Amino acid sequence: MGHCAVNTASGISLKRRSGPFRVPEAGFIAPILLFLAVFFYWPLFDVLTLSVTEPRIGLQNYEKLLFSGLIHEILWTTLRVTLLTTMASVGAGYLIAYAIVHATRRTQKLLLLLTILTFWMSITIRAAAWLILLRGNGLVNTFLMETGLINAPLELSRNELGVLIGITHIMIPIAALTILANLKGINANYVKAARSLGASPWFAFWTVYLPISRPGLIGASMIVFMFTLGFFITPSLLGGGRVIMVAEYISVKTLFLSQFGEPAMLAAVLMAFVFLLLTILGRFVNVMNMLSGRRL
Repeated sequence: MGHCAVNTASGISLKRRSGPFRVPEAGFIAPILLFLAVFFYWPLFDVLTLSVTEPRIGLQNYEKLLFSGLIHEILWTTLRVTLLTTMASVGAGYLIAYAIVHATRRTQKLLLLLTILTFWMSITIRAAAWLILLRGNGLVNTFLMETGLINAPLELSRNELGVLIGITHIMIPIAALTILANLKGINANYVKAARSLGASPWFAFWTVYLPISRPGLIGASMIVFMFTLGFFITPSLLGGGRVIMVAEYISVKTLFLSQFGEPAMLAAVLMAFVFLLLTILGRFVNVMNMLSGRRL
């Protein structure tokens, strides 16, 4: 069936190849490589170049990474906020995804719609809304004082707690949808089999369901962690200048002080950290399957 003969009027036998027309692989790869080179590799190379050439050629910017107490504090704040946000977002996202998967079809659509609707609102507006809710005379403190739970307003904003609340609120839907893609692929018969063998609902969940959903948890943790590393608006508004993360520090240095060497160094360090994290994780799990929500 690979070839067929066609007799023409002149008696010449022609052969044509059946099957789909094949375009050389280079025709697909070349545009992609060109796009990556222009919009990814060249900016990345430019950042790395700035980190060792501004304000002069040398490694003085990377020396600050070792000896600057301010940079150490900013990096530690960024790492602490990122880790706490990741744990809170993934935990809440798992509960939401679990509820969606095990709800009725009508309730599933409603919960999924409510989760997706959060993406329609600007991050800046959401951060500003939290600032209004959490301030001293905001709705949260007013409610707590009127119910007699507290006697004085709590400091819920312009500190690290406010930043954690704001970022976690933004990242929960992302974590939930990532985990949901994994939970939908889990066969419910696994838990039923464990229950039929005498396992309690909690024991069946802990020993059967949760381990199977591990790829979704890891994938959501990675996505939330990497997104949170670059947060700028939310820490700036809810932190009130008291909680400075790397992205905000880079912005101030470049936009207001016109200094590019140190911010480029910090950006290069963050990129190297993310690539190192992906490399280490890739030695233990299939990263592509994990991010796509498929079981390992």
